[in-house]
Amino acid sequence: MKRAGVLLGLIVVLLAAVATTGYASAFPSEGFYERGGDIFDDWEICRTRAFGEDGFYQITEIGFRPVIAFQSLGEEADLAYSLGEQIAAKYPDPVRRAEAVFHFVRDRVEYTPDVEQTGDEEFAQNADELAIAIVEDGIGYGDCEDMTVLLAVMYKAAGFRSAIAIVSEHTAVLVYLPEYSKATAVFELEGEPGWVWAEATGRNNPLGWVPKQYRNVKIATYEISAEVPAYEIPAEAVAPLKPPPTPVMAVTGTGEGVTYRPFPFLGVVGLLFFMSLLRRRRRR
Repeated sequence: MKRAGVLLGLIVVLLAAVATTGYASAFPSEGFYERGGDIFDDWEICRTRAFGEDGFYQITEIGFRPVIAFQSLGEEADLAYSLGEQIAAKYPDPVRRAEAVFHFVRDRVEYTPDVEQTGDEEFAQNADELAIAIVEDGIGYGDCEDMTVLLAVMYKAAGFRSAIAIVSEHTAVLVYLPEYSKATAVFELEGEPGWVWAEATGRNNPLGWVPKQYRNVKIATYEISAEVPAYEIPAEAVAPLKPPPTPVMAVTGTGEGVTYRPFPFLGVVGLLFFMSLLRRRRRR
């Protein structure tokens, strides 16, 4: 009976360890993982770096592609896209609709540096992650790229053409709204005028307000140059990239930042000990 109690205790410990961290090895597609000091999602997109072919904006020497926005489009469309559709249904007038989408993000996301949320100098949220926080808590927290990605996706869902623009250490949305007369400046994208700047990082910013340093710049697609590069968001998502077969660590979001959950080492030790007891029992 004593030995049975010990074995039962070991089994309970093992099951508890696997239950709390088992998704790290069995379901890597449901969480984040760490590799080389960076955090990746299940598209194998780096959330702590915008640069490189696996960065969330895929910024390289020849251009950029905000792949993180694609995680909320097409077959991947979810809550963020639904919020844009709801606003579209409520506001048939395009100007009022565009302002409503902008105000939704501006008024419900409090600008917060990444380091204050996760401890990382950079950590990008996709549109649905930020939308979930807004719906569940009434407010979300994020910096310029978080607001930009959510805004670009919601504009797309609301029936607008939208693009993501990047400047030095900053990013914002361009929405195609040629009939809008309140904009500080109107931009051309690929020679097409009518693109309005959407800067949601300030609670008092109206749609179309442009920071002074960007009012006289030119907008260009793809090329990294003296001009502001912009990427028009497509209607469909790209196919997700496959994650490595076994992540080194799983990462799960918490209210106070990012919590790392290592593989259940104690559970493995308990299993090996349990197996050794069974072998001894068989020998007797």
